[in-house]
Amino acid sequence: MERSVKRLLRNEAYIFTAILLIFAGTAAASGQYWLAIAMAAAALGVLILNIAVTRQRCKSIAANVQAAVDNLSQSVSVTAPWPMAEIRLEDGEILWHNRQLQKALDSTASRVGERVGEVFPELKLDWLRVGKIEAPDELQIRDRRYRCLGFLSKPESGAPPLAQLVFIDSTELLETRDEYFRSRPVVSIILIDNYDELTNNLNDSSVSNLNAALNERISAWTDRIGGLLRKLERNRFLFLFEAKDLYRITESKFSLLDLAREVTNPSGIAATISFGVGKDGDGFRENYDFAALALEMALSRGGDQAVIKDKYDFSFYGGRSVETERRSKVKSRVMASSLSALVRQTSRVFIMGHRNADADAIGAACGVVALCRSLGKKANIVVDRNTSAAPKLLEMIRKEPQYEDVFLSGQDALLLADARSLLIVVDTNRPDQVESRELLESMNRVAVIDHHRRAADYITNAALTHFFHSLQSDAETNAALNLHEPFASSASELVTELLTYTVDAKTILPCELAALMAGIVLDTKNFTVRVNSRTFEAAAFLRYQGVDPVDIKRLFQSGFDETVQRYRVIESAKLYREDIAVACAEEPVSRPLAGQAADELLSIDGIHAAFVLFRQQDATFISARSIGTVNVQVILETLGGGGNAATAGAQLKNTSMEEAREKLVAAIDKYFAE
Repeated sequence: MERSVKRLLRNEAYIFTAILLIFAGTAAASGQYWLAIAMAAAALGVLILNIAVTRQRCKSIAANVQAAVDNLSQSVSVTAPWPMAEIRLEDGEILWHNRQLQKALDSTASRVGERVGEVFPELKLDWLRVGKIEAPDELQIRDRRYRCLGFLSKPESGAPPLAQLVFIDSTELLETRDEYFRSRPVVSIILIDNYDELTNNLNDSSVSNLNAALNERISAWTDRIGGLLRKLERNRFLFLFEAKDLYRITESKFSLLDLAREVTNPSGIAATISFGVGKDGDGFRENYDFAALALEMALSRGGDQAVIKDKYDFSFYGGRSVETERRSKVKSRVMASSLSALVRQTSRVFIMGHRNADADAIGAACGVVALCRSLGKKANIVVDRNTSAAPKLLEMIRKEPQYEDVFLSGQDALLLADARSLLIVVDTNRPDQVESRELLESMNRVAVIDHHRRAADYITNAALTHFFHSLQSDAETNAALNLHEPFASSASELVTELLTYTVDAKTILPCELAALMAGIVLDTKNFTVRVNSRTFEAAAFLRYQGVDPVDIKRLFQSGFDETVQRYRVIESAKLYREDIAVACAEEPVSRPLAGQAADELLSIDGIHAAFVLFRQQDATFISARSIGTVNVQVILETLGGGGNAATAGAQLKNTSMEEAREKLVAAIDKYFAE
């Protein structure tokens, strides 16, 4: 400011000084030295005096102007229509505030000297310290809602930083915004997913009574919610409602799921409903697409549950009931035919399971190799033999001459693949669990054969599903026409069933038959878990072709040291909630051994679920098994894991054993609380 004032006070003193210096120079040239010295001294005196006077006047004027500006600023702050406060940023002490703040607080007392946290408990000052000018969250003062703005001052050197807070009353704006979000449309599709089983062999009168009972419960439930319900097909409903009602629905855990199970047919089969909800889309069309995708997800996870899909993720509700088989041999034949047609159109086939491939993944892969060989297509299995959980099975298969060059690493497969290659993923549907994520992302054509319940981050570019969709037009058929069957016991069972429709049994190698049987035995725990009639049919087919159960048992035999180690893990188990065993392995163990320990714990009377925690590198792994009413897949899904109701697993990176156990216990408590 002083520089600006100096320009205003500029005068002619410098001209006088220059004239005196010229006269002094003339006098010196004429030999009058004393006169020259006197005139030079006079010029210097005038210059010094002028500088001193000008500087003093500049300071005086600048001070007056600054005082006027400060007075005006304070006057504006005092008379501003919005609440304001001056605070010390270091400790949040209020140094000054205007009357509008007192009015907003409905108080006549001064708040100077108090801390911001005492007056506004919800207001944190971290956003100011990092250079932001607006608080991230709104502030509630009595019955009004405010946005808080903050401006940092530049104090003198050494002084603590100050900040001015401005509270903007945005109640009406925020309420309008909230009403907009509350009234946004939500689209849902309600499907009676076992309708065919309910109405099978019923006469028209019984079907009419059953429909009336189901329609009555669905209509009564939707009437309580509000919105618009329309019946699209015999077992499919469209339900439109507002976003504000979704909170009530989720709070009730989609009670319609329980109401539907109250309806049974004359044979005693209870009705089950799958619920797909789409929200946060750009319009009704996108919300409907979200709802259809959510419904497909619910069906692929076994049905009898609700799934919410927004722009970014899935949310799951229900899905705890015991899954009932809803498969047909007609669908299996269509799958087998479609897969064969897809293989014929490819130049080369790669088969890949999950990391640390077990007997089920390897068995299913070998079965697909047999299918490709019958169609005259070269097939390779992508597996890391060093980390496989079934080394004995791999060693047996590698001795077969036809498998001399079948096994490849992920990098080798990348070099051999071309634009017409097909990748078949078996025994997993999650992209983060496959043997080679790079190979999966580089392939244009991908098919999935899996029996696990579909996870939220499932493989979405399955060419086999697209191929099915090109063959069928009915939306309901499309949802079922894929090789993802959560009702099957294992991927090996699914592949065995496909082979019965596509391959001459005599062309299947003995090692391939044994591998398929080993996969079924592993995932069914010797035909005791998740077994259905189709499982025994697949096993009977393999046994008829010459598979020796004794040879399969030898593949699962463990050494003496491993057996002792397994029982040490079992010894570390502790009971939780009386019927759940949680074991923390104190020494490093392998995944197969952890699974065997969990299986062994289930043989103890009274234990319905078992969890084994073990460390590998910088992560804690959880292997879970269940027999009875506890769905271990739902429990571990909250920890990022997956699987099915009887067998599941999870991996917690950068988590200690104790932290992982605490998270597991919290997930178990949440499961039973809901």
